[in-house]
Amino acid sequence: MDNKDIKTLSAWERLTIARKVERPTALDYIDNIFDSFIELHGDRLFGDDAAIVGGLATINGVSVTVIGQQKGRDTKENIKRNFGMPNPEGYRKALRLMKQAEKFKRPIICFVDTPGAYCGIGAEERGQGEAIAKNLMVMSSLKTPIISIFIGEGGSGGALALAVADQVWMLENSIYSVLSPEGFASILWKDAKRAKEAAEVMKITAQDLKGYDIIEKVISEPEGGAHTDLNLMCNNIKNTLLEELPKLIDKDEKILLQERYDRFRKIGKVIE
Repeated sequence: MDNKDIKTLSAWERLTIARKVERPTALDYIDNIFDSFIELHGDRLFGDDAAIVGGLATINGVSVTVIGQQKGRDTKENIKRNFGMPNPEGYRKALRLMKQAEKFKRPIICFVDTPGAYCGIGAEERGQGEAIAKNLMVMSSLKTPIISIFIGEGGSGGALALAVADQVWMLENSIYSVLSPEGFASILWKDAKRAKEAAEVMKITAQDLKGYDIIEKVISEPEGGAHTDLNLMCNNIKNTLLEELPKLIDKDEKILLQERYDRFRKIGKVIE
C-alpha cells in the first residue's frame, strides 16, 4: 500500500481503534479466512492457555498451522482469555504447534494481538522469560515459512514471541511497540497522562514501521476500522495470503532461512 493512500490519523487515534472491544479477534479471522480449522490444546508440560489459540487449517486447499493471541468480548471471556496476555504455557503451546508444522512441512500463520505477556507471579515462576526467549530462538531457524499478522495491539516480547517471521504484516490501525504509551510516559516522564504524546514519540503505527522497513506490508482496513466490515477485512487478509504464501512455499529451504536471518539483521541495524 502506498503511504499517500493511508488515511491520516494520529498514533493515539490508531491505538484507540486497535483497542476497541468490537475489533475482530484472532478467532474471527480464523473462522472467516480459512476453509477449515481444528483447534489443538495444551503445551504437554503444564496446561492449556486460552490466551493463545492454535491448530490446523486449510486455505484454498493448502494445509497450514494457524496460531493467534485471543482476547475476549466481555468480562467473562476476557477472564478466560486473560485479556489476551499469554502465560508461559501459551507460548509453549504455540512452539509445540510450530515444531509440528515444521515436521509436516506446513506454513505457519500467526495473528498477533496482545498488550503483552502476562507478568503475574505464577507466570514468572513457570518461566515466562525463558518461554518467550525459546520461541524467538526456535522460530529463527524453523524450516517452514512463517507469516505474522498484527491485527490489534502488539506489545513487547509478548508479541515478538509470535513474530519472528519471514514476513510481518500489520493492519492499518494496529500497533507494535516495546511497551504501552502509558507505560512509556510513566517511566520516561513520570506521568501516565502524557500517553497520547508518548504514542507519537514511540513510532508505534504500521505506517511508521513500514517506513523503517521493519514490516513488509500494511493491510488496508474499512473506513472506521476493521470492526466496521469484517467480511471486507477478511477478504483483504485472505487475498494477501493467497498472493504471498505460494512465493514462500516455493522458496528453497536454505534461501528461506538465510533471508529470515538477513531480515532481522537488517532490523537490528535500523534499531541501532
